[in-house]
Amino acid sequence: MSGVRDNAALSRFELDANGVTAVANYTIAGNVITFTHTEVPAAARGAGIASRLIAGALDAVRARGLKVVARCSFVSAYFDKHPEARDLLAS
Repeated sequence: MSGVRDNAALSRFELDANGVTAVANYTIAGNVITFTHTEVPAAARGAGIASRLIAGALDAVRARGLKVVARCSFVSAYFDKHPEARDLLAS
């Protein structure tokens, strides 16, 4: 998962990179994971960290057989740029 870990206690995926921790918060209900917010500290923005975080999180989601609701604007934009991942979207 390229360094991405699921911190289930805090309901977020995390990625340590460039001396900071980026996070993607989520909620899970049944077999649907809803991404609610993605955050990369300002000092590390623009380096592709959020994209790496979401790619790793979606790998984990796929492995668990979950579907995704993208309530986070970054995750929604990620799906727009990566049509190969759209099969994960909940209908």
